[in-house]
Amino acid sequence: MGQVHARAWSRLRQHYPDAPFRPELVAVADPSAQARDLALATYADVATYEDWRELLARDDLDVVSMAGPNALHHEVGVAVAESGRHLWIEKPAGRRLAETQAIADAVETAGVQSAAGFNYRNAPAVEWARELVRGGRLGQVQTVEVRFLADYAAHPDGGLSWRFIDEHAGSGVLGDLVSHAADLACHLAGEVAELVADEGRFITERPLVAGAGSHFARGGDGERGRVENEDYVGALLRFASGARGTLAASRTAVGEQCTYGFSVHGSAGALEWDFRRMGELRVCLDQDPQDAAYRTVYVDRNHGETAAFQPAGGIALGYDDLKVIEAHRLARSIAADQPEGATIHDAVRAARLAQAMATSVSTRGWTPC
Repeated sequence: MGQVHARAWSRLRQHYPDAPFRPELVAVADPSAQARDLALATYADVATYEDWRELLARDDLDVVSMAGPNALHHEVGVAVAESGRHLWIEKPAGRRLAETQAIADAVETAGVQSAAGFNYRNAPAVEWARELVRGGRLGQVQTVEVRFLADYAAHPDGGLSWRFIDEHAGSGVLGDLVSHAADLACHLAGEVAELVADEGRFITERPLVAGAGSHFARGGDGERGRVENEDYVGALLRFASGARGTLAASRTAVGEQCTYGFSVHGSAGALEWDFRRMGELRVCLDQDPQDAAYRTVYVDRNHGETAAFQPAGGIALGYDDLKVIEAHRLARSIAADQPEGATIHDAVRAARLAQAMATSVSTRGWTPC
């Protein structure tokens, strides 16, 4: 993810020539020597550090991207804000709500700007979907279904990376995919008032891995360790508006790869989006509500930020493009001293929903948000 952030900053002026800043990557901190060597090979005149504290000691930093494991989010995020630098932090921004809130408090106290890594909301089709929902084109919203199903942990020999250890991750799929799903649900349909949730733990042991192996790495036939957190979370949602919802997230869903998306049904229409077909939005609008049919619309220059990347409709954006949009909105936030796009406060909201789900699992009942 650090590489994605670095690429996004380097591409900012390519897509947004009028961006308020021309960012320059000056330093990278990573405990991995391999990662530091990659940074040196990729970017000219970049300094590298093993310890992030050495990076923050520099006097030429304006913005810091925090893209490390969850266990570092709180300490680094607070330190960045307290040093007076603006912060771009990946979700979930901490292992639990208290850590996320502490980062948000530090950002507010320091008066700096922030961005949180909820990139899926930046897809032009998602931005259009939000306009349709919030503009009343679907009528009264009745149901919202959000799905974040992945297979990255589906193989039982997938290595026991930091994501499966509570000390490092804080939670399993709750802090990973549920964080994105919760953000999208609220971004589309507003605040969730209460929920009830369940979880599943399907692969209880995994092979130990050497070093900082990712959750895509495979282990061998040697010693195995215990998986400490959940593979699946499902929840029923009651929105403050009266709408109902479902949220399902899994990291062991065979065949799903990156099935990230949502469906929204209202009294007068409906829509559906799938990340794997990011440039499309299925809409059911302006019809008799009985026997109505969907049509697929390909986003074009009139939708979201498409015009900054592609000249016409039907030419899809990619994952990295969503991060360039994120960088641009943070740059505009800094220039205007006014938040734009997803911020640390959106991460707090997602963390609050994740905590409510964890509480519901333990109490086996409806939980206020």
